[in-house]
Amino acid sequence: MASSATVPWKQLLLNSLQSNSHLKHFSYFQLATVGSNGRPSNRTVVFRGFQEDGDKIQINTDVRTRKIEDLKHCPFAEICWYFTDSWEQFRINGRVDIVDGSNPNMEKLEQREKAWFASSLKSRLQYLGPTPGLPSPSEQPSVEPSLDPSTGPSDAFCLLVLDPDQVDYLNLKSNYRVSFTSTVSAGGSKLWTSNKINP
Repeated sequence: MASSATVPWKQLLLNSLQSNSHLKHFSYFQLATVGSNGRPSNRTVVFRGFQEDGDKIQINTDVRTRKIEDLKHCPFAEICWYFTDSWEQFRINGRVDIVDGSNPNMEKLEQREKAWFASSLKSRLQYLGPTPGLPSPSEQPSVEPSLDPSTGPSDAFCLLVLDPDQVDYLNLKSNYRVSFTSTVSAGGSKLWTSNKINP
């Protein structure tokens, strides 16, 4: 795993998050996947932080959504993040790990639980609702779902972990663009290289 100090694009992203934090939409980005029909699919998701001290990006989602089917078909995805005040764009490409309740890895299940409790109660309640994307019944249920705040993750709650291998950074104010690419060393650690490219 690359440490924060050896992830050159991460500091750029942290700086952008800080300088745009006064905007309501600063933590939203687009996640693009490819479906089994070969067509792209895109949606807006919320940045849930980096995993531990590394460069892996966390996203919470419902296991019943189409993006899960897409990622099971093709585990690679790209996020696109645009910061409107600083005119900066990040395109981050990588492999996505799906961590649902059936994951056999105890460490990953602990990360899922940690992500669940880091979410607001309102956010957690969404996972108790009807299956996303299906037709909505004409009559809404009279009883709203309720949740004990100490209850662990709902079966529908899923943690997505994007492990970046390519990052394209563009600053439109300074007309500056750089591409970051990772390789894995013989020892198994991730190494990043950067190249300035034409905007």
